[in-house]
This record gives sequence, structure tokens and C-alpha cells, in this order.
Amino acid sequence: MRPIPPNMFKRRLADRAARQPGFWLSLNSLAATEMAAGAGFDWLLLDMEHTPIDVESVEHHLLAARHGGDAEFVVRVPSIDPVLVKRLLDTGIRSFMFPNVQTVDEARLAVAATRYPPAGMRGYSGINRANRFAGNPGYAAQAHEDIVVILQVETEAAIANIPDYGRVPGVDGMLVGPNDLAASLGLLGQSGHPDVLARVGAARSAIVASGVAAGMLDFNPATAQGLFDDGFGFVAVGGDSTTLVRGMKQLLGSFAR
Repeated sequence: MRPIPPNMFKRRLADRAARQPGFWLSLNSLAATEMAAGAGFDWLLLDMEHTPIDVESVEHHLLAARHGGDAEFVVRVPSIDPVLVKRLLDTGIRSFMFPNVQTVDEARLAVAATRYPPAGMRGYSGINRANRFAGNPGYAAQAHEDIVVILQVETEAAIANIPDYGRVPGVDGMLVGPNDLAASLGLLGQSGHPDVLARVGAARSAIVASGVAAGMLDFNPATAQGLFDDGFGFVAVGGDSTTLVRGMKQLLGSFAR
């Protein structure tokens, strides 16, 4: 089997001057995943939180992504579930996003779920895709070097905890969730409201000051570039469903009716 290359997404997160555009996947289309992986994005995110995608489907998407290109394949899990994380790790996933992290204990649990003892609680399997089906005997000792943990900051409580999250060993980045943040502020569906944008800015500053990479999502190219300029290091700049809907509307608009 070919060796799996180092996780360059992780290394660029550590180099907080790097700008890494990403692409959000939610349609459960293997073709879309393969195309996105070859399009030149630094990272892709497959969303298990707001979709019916299961572990077996994640495995198929991972293989499609590796066939398509070099983009790092990130999975957003539905919750901080060590059992689910263990299964995904053994499937070959090495980059994770954990939604709605509210406490330091939850941040520590997210990291622990991805590490073998004594650093964590990941169960050991001697043969799986992650260790190249026992073809990489050094995997267990080295796995943490390529595992990414990203925490989502989506409430006022989470923003207040950012400095403490940044002190948890193993946290590589934090991504601000503007939609849930807006909802938590009583501004459901108003992610562009000035109050929301102010809290996004405060969160970004706190994340950068904590020493890890700051992330965001904005599927509007006109404003997404500004997020990089403001100091966000990794930004989801589009998604499969959004791109498809916009493309269909644009196509239809080209014809008189």
C-alpha cells in the first residue's frame, strides 16, 4: 500500500500565517467529494452533524477524496462521542471538527477521544485502514502527529472559554459557527447582524491570542476573502449544496420565460 502523506492541513494550521480555503460537503455525493478534492482546496469537510451520513458512507467519501486529490478530508461529527470518533479513526479519518463545544471538559474529551492511552481514551485495534491494515507498525506511537482537532465556538459561553480551550494540548484550531452564534444571541437567521459580526470579531481575536488557528465559514466570495485578511487562517468558502443551488438559479436566469 502507498504510504499516507503527512497531514499538511495540520502543519499549515500551526503556521498561522497560512491561508487555507475549504469546501463544505453535505449532499452525500461521492462524485462531488472526488471533484472537490481535485479542485485545489486545502481541506474538505464532510458534515455528519446536519446530514444522515453514517460511518460506512464516511469511509466511501474518504476513499473518493483520496482518489480525487490532495485536500485534507475533515469530518464534523454530530457530537463529542468517543465511540463514534474511534470508529472513524480506524476507518482512516484523521481530521475532526467537534460542534458546539461549551466547556473545557468537553474540549479535553474531544482531544482524548482521538488519542491512545495514556494521552487519551481511544481503543486499540491492531488492523484497520488507519494503520494500513497492520502494514505500518509505528502508527500507534505516531498517530497524534497527524490528527487534527478543531473545536466549534458557537455561543457566548464558548467565546468566554476560548483562552482555556487554547491551553488544551491537542487542539489545533477553533472555528466560529456564525449561524448558531446568531441564534444564541436571539438573532436566528441573522448571521450578518452587526451584533453577531462583533462577537465573531471578538472570537477571532481571542482564538488568535490563544495560539491556535482561527476558522470561519462564509460562502460569499466577496466577503470570505475579507475573513482571511482579518486574521482567519482556514475558511470554508463554499459548499456542494450551495454551489449547486446557485448554479441552477444562475442557469435558469439566463433564459427568458
